[in-house]
Amino acid sequence: MTPLIVTAIILLLVIIFLVKGLVMVHQRRTMVIERLGKYHRTLEPGLRFIIPFVDQPRQVSILRFVNGEPLITREQLVDMREVVLDFPSQNVITQDNVNVQIDGVLYYQIMDAQAAAYGTENLVLAIQTLAQTSLRSEIGTMELDKIFESRQDINNRLQTTMDEAGGKWGVKVNRVEIRDIDVPNEIREAMNSQMVAERNRRATVREAEGYKQAEIERAEGDKQAAILKAQGERDAAIANAEGDRKAAVLVAEGESEAIAKVMSSTEGAPNSTEMAVNYLIAQRYMETLPTIAKDGERVFLPTEMTSLLSSIGGIQELLKAGKTP
Repeated sequence: MTPLIVTAIILLLVIIFLVKGLVMVHQRRTMVIERLGKYHRTLEPGLRFIIPFVDQPRQVSILRFVNGEPLITREQLVDMREVVLDFPSQNVITQDNVNVQIDGVLYYQIMDAQAAAYGTENLVLAIQTLAQTSLRSEIGTMELDKIFESRQDINNRLQTTMDEAGGKWGVKVNRVEIRDIDVPNEIREAMNSQMVAERNRRATVREAEGYKQAEIERAEGDKQAAILKAQGERDAAIANAEGDRKAAVLVAEGESEAIAKVMSSTEGAPNSTEMAVNYLIAQRYMETLPTIAKDGERVFLPTEMTSLLSSIGGIQELLKAGKTP
């Protein structure tokens, strides 16, 4: 019976050895194995075998927040998924000495399990502390108004800083987001007053710009109207002058023909030139008599008018004689 008992004990020890050596590594997780206290290898997801009592998993300290309270746990499996770290809000003093409360969130992913296990004693605490100090450093160099305008720039700079420092820990910082910025009540009221004043200023500027544009349009319209009116008056004056010129030409041509006829009718008569001139002067007198009569109740004619009228009668007799065959 003794050999059977020994064989059974050996088989039991082998089974225990095999069971203790089997390790299940879940998907998207890894396990860092130490052999006799020294790094040996990193187990990938799946059913793996290690030498019991010789190979030991390296435990990693992880900081988590449960109901707002920090909780540190030690785990054998290293989570390779992207992790959201919602670190608590902190007081930060801006460049213009305003005490604000900053609440942020960080997204990181472990890329090298060995570096994450040996790079720092508490990986999450190191990432959180670095994020808080980097955020405090960035905010401290900016004024309050600039912080609200440059949140994306702050996020980008924090991500760059965290990514550079996290490289030696085997961590890739994907995003850093400032979730909330809480300012004191008096500062908030001052900001609201400033915002209302700014909106009123913009409304006033827009109203002034609208009035300015309207005045410009009105002045432009008046200018165009004045130009068109001047052009119309100029065209009318040109047309009137052209009509007067043509009328004067026609009058001159008519008088020229009249003078020619009078001269031809008195040709051969004594003092024919004088008679023709007196005839034309008498005609002018006769044409102006109605106008002269309108200016008063009495009309006085010069004495030379009698001789002029006699000249007209004489010339008319000559004209009649010239027409008689």
